[in-house]
Amino acid sequence: MGGLDLPSSGHVEVLGKRMDQLSDTERGALRNESMGFIYQFHHLLPEFTALENVAMPLLIRGVKVADASAQAADMLAKVGLKERVDHKPAQLSGGERQRAAIARALVSRPKAVLADEPTGNLDHNTADSVFNLMQSLNDSLGTAFVVVTHDLQLAAKMDTVYRLTDGVLGAA
Repeated sequence: MGGLDLPSSGHVEVLGKRMDQLSDTERGALRNESMGFIYQFHHLLPEFTALENVAMPLLIRGVKVADASAQAADMLAKVGLKERVDHKPAQLSGGERQRAAIARALVSRPKAVLADEPTGNLDHNTADSVFNLMQSLNDSLGTAFVVVTHDLQLAAKMDTVYRLTDGVLGAA
């Protein structure tokens, strides 16, 4: 869905653009402008602070450093990390790293966020907190979340659920 790979059959459209008809550069620009990604493992860059990690998508887009930093600080505050902006990933707990990853996915105000097992490596309480945060940000920012999970309890909290069984996608 995110255009990282192209489908072997059929096609994927994002904002009316077929991903298979775009160049690698065009797909990358479309992802940067309209999509956020949350992975099971946070994929924060270890040498950068939480603020720098969250600002990265904006910097790649060409936003001025001061503006990108201000937007990143604002998003980190929204996810409860206002006091942790200068900490590197190794100095953050697992839940804090995942919240920083969510902030990075949302900092550019994407139309959609694709989340792959966003709570998979978290304890139950932290997973609930991360889900509640995603739901709150969905409500306040209007960003759609597409969540892939094996966690049936998490799936049950979603507005719409599809199940992939033996390669066939259907309503749950």
